[in-house]
Amino acid sequence: MKFGIDRLLEDARLRGPLAGKRLALLAHPASVTRELVHSLDALAALPEVKLSAAFGPQHGLRGDKQDNMLESPDFADPVHGIPVFSLYGAVRRPTSQMMDAFDVLLVDLQDLGCRVYTFITTLRYVLEAAAAHRKAVWVLDRPNPVGRAVEGTRLASGWESFVGAGPLPMRHGLTMGELAQWYRRTLRLDVDLQVVAMQGWAADGWPSGERVWINPSPNAPNVAMARCYPGTVMLEGTTLSEGRGTTRPLELFGAPDIDARQLARTLRTLAPQWLRGCVLRECWFEPTFHKHVGKLCAGLQLHAEAPLYGAHEFRPWRLMAGAFKALRNLKRDYPLWRDFPYEYERDRLAIDVINGGEALRRWVDDRAAGPAELEALAGPQEQSWREERESVLLYR
Repeated sequence: MKFGIDRLLEDARLRGPLAGKRLALLAHPASVTRELVHSLDALAALPEVKLSAAFGPQHGLRGDKQDNMLESPDFADPVHGIPVFSLYGAVRRPTSQMMDAFDVLLVDLQDLGCRVYTFITTLRYVLEAAAAHRKAVWVLDRPNPVGRAVEGTRLASGWESFVGAGPLPMRHGLTMGELAQWYRRTLRLDVDLQVVAMQGWAADGWPSGERVWINPSPNAPNVAMARCYPGTVMLEGTTLSEGRGTTRPLELFGAPDIDARQLARTLRTLAPQWLRGCVLRECWFEPTFHKHVGKLCAGLQLHAEAPLYGAHEFRPWRLMAGAFKALRNLKRDYPLWRDFPYEYERDRLAIDVINGGEALRRWVDDRAAGPAELEALAGPQEQSWREERESVLLYR
């Protein structure tokens, strides 16, 4: 199979409309060719391509920022001699000066298929800026590593943020190219948008065996993490460790003051149907940075890899919601929700910012609410999204 970048590099006719244009590239560490050459270097090697700038999203063009919510500066690329602008630093939307540096922006970002992953918000911002400045955007498409799965409540009106770019569910099931088309339609953007589609992607997740996984962000080390992330990302809004500072971030969770075995037992009793498609394993870990640094934590690891993974059954958003509910049932007064500035939001609880509204937190804290109430809340919204996204699907 071929990703968008591979097709662009191989097909001179496809590159034809770019002749004589100043090009900028929005990329990160996973922006590589089949041969693992970074897209910036591969494009610069083409004699007819004129690179005039580059952009880096959260964690930077080269993935230099290990921890979460650390900003990156602008800099001059020492090899190619072009400015590299940070879209997660002094600004998150490109400025007029940045937009003046190019004619066509190539977007080559590997996404995780989750609304909270900030690269899709950056995609929206650059599309809006391109419409305002009459610039063209070409999205070099890549797989959604969790395929077409849809899960979670949709972002509520008024809850837009840097981790909530629109009324998407937590797992949206679109590629970056498809999302770009959805943004253009729903935001009514008058923008010159081209999607260089993949060739040979079956819309069923990451093409294991055909392409090497490269971390799109420092704490996304493997495909299993990508599968868990739409659920485990909610841990960022809690006092529980999400495994940052360990070798399996966002695949496990825990804290020094919980009984992991009892928690797992309670969760299995509460909603066994939400544990399908993976295996929960009791574990212990000591984070080297971030929450509970240097403390022994009892926790659970979500194993969402072969032969334990069931793509059509695994529901990480429900699983983690159930884990929060189980902990609340065990320890009514447990200080679960973390109150701190989260992704530039200072007046709202992080868990609400992550979920795009208060519904999930209220469900967890409501003693009378059970799995049926969460299903009634999420199910219709998931179905409405499946119907809405149908018109922008590029791969069947």
